[in-house]
Amino acid sequence: MADRYLSLTATAPGRFLTRRLGLPQPAALRRWSAEHPSLDGDLLHLTAGASALDLAPVLARTGLPSGSSASSPLAAVVLDATGVRDVDTLAEVHAALHPVVRSVAASGRIVLLGAPLDPGDHHQAAVQQALEGFTRSLGKEIGRGRTVNLVRLADAAAAESTLRFLLSPRSAYVSGQVIGVGAGAVAVPDDWSRPLAGRTALVTGAARGIGAAVAETLARDGARVVVLDVPAAERDARDLAARLGGGAGALPLDITAADAGERIAAGVPDGIDVLIHNAGVTRDRRLVNMSAERWSSVLDVNLASVLRTTDALFAKGALRPGGRIVATASIAGLAGNAGQTNYGASKAGVAGLVRALAPRALAEHGVTVNAVAPGFIETKMTAAVPLFIREAGRRMNSLAQGGLPVDVAETTAWLAHPASGAVNGQVVRVCGQSLLGA
Repeated sequence: MADRYLSLTATAPGRFLTRRLGLPQPAALRRWSAEHPSLDGDLLHLTAGASALDLAPVLARTGLPSGSSASSPLAAVVLDATGVRDVDTLAEVHAALHPVVRSVAASGRIVLLGAPLDPGDHHQAAVQQALEGFTRSLGKEIGRGRTVNLVRLADAAAAESTLRFLLSPRSAYVSGQVIGVGAGAVAVPDDWSRPLAGRTALVTGAARGIGAAVAETLARDGARVVVLDVPAAERDARDLAARLGGGAGALPLDITAADAGERIAAGVPDGIDVLIHNAGVTRDRRLVNMSAERWSSVLDVNLASVLRTTDALFAKGALRPGGRIVATASIAGLAGNAGQTNYGASKAGVAGLVRALAPRALAEHGVTVNAVAPGFIETKMTAAVPLFIREAGRRMNSLAQGGLPVDVAETTAWLAHPASGAVNGQVVRVCGQSLLGA
């Protein structure tokens, strides 16, 4: 369903009226397209504190030209604050950004780079933690479709895929996030425009909605996609696979079946490089009115099936080294939501799975495990939500609008990227910095 309020605020009378009434004024977001794959404008690189990072080569490969503080408008600002170790150098963050914030273009980006917290230095840990509060606060006030994120890293090269994502139109609905990037060598694709070429991706719940957008985006990036959905959606799944081409296929399967993992392994005998756990359902009721069946059906699809199939695919050796698992959590699981104790529990469980499994999966199998946590995304499901609740969902975030399925898909594709091997155990919200939760 079209966001008529967003359309209204794009007109001169709409801007005047909403400004006079003190109402949100969302800006149309700049998203990736083949015709406009990059942001417009220069990239400004600033530093606070003494940094040891060699960022210049990585930033040069983002495709954004280097700018100066006088450049206006700026497509993006990257502030290297990895060297901030005390309150005095924390002041350099303010000094660096204060003069340039107004120069960041609509739908522009501010990315802060922070260091891992040092448990042996409580001053460093305090001011590096302070960067999180700064990032989230600036994200809530900057407006005009601009985003602010913080990346904690120790190695610039390992963060290249993350910086490319955050400094591009692909990250339009990701703001106020803190993303950890580890150190170490990462795989560099031959072609950054088709990084998944030669790889096989399996997407559950892929026949429609967010799952279909994920499948389309992975196929765009070169993957051979297996579209998995329930047998009742087989026709839609096969139609999508036919549109994707490139050897895509459909796998009709109830993901809650006890042998689903074994059947997936048999259906994709050459192995899986990218496993996307997207299948999910809602059965909303307040706890006092929730039957055991409503509880168990949601937990079975959203959490138990993820656990079972992941374990089975590892046991079968179906996940190739260098592989990626991306599961779908939700801000309902991170912040809670009335009427969704079952859904919130299942999605919080996904986040717990990711954080516990990620280090072991990487050490034992060479596979990373991450999650996306969507907020209010414009789908057929949210279009059926009552008007006032739908409008609240759209406006209660820093970008004052709902996201699109492609926003979740682009974030998933970044986590599935072969050069994202240093991103592990992360739960990244795709919510426009929702006011619900942190």
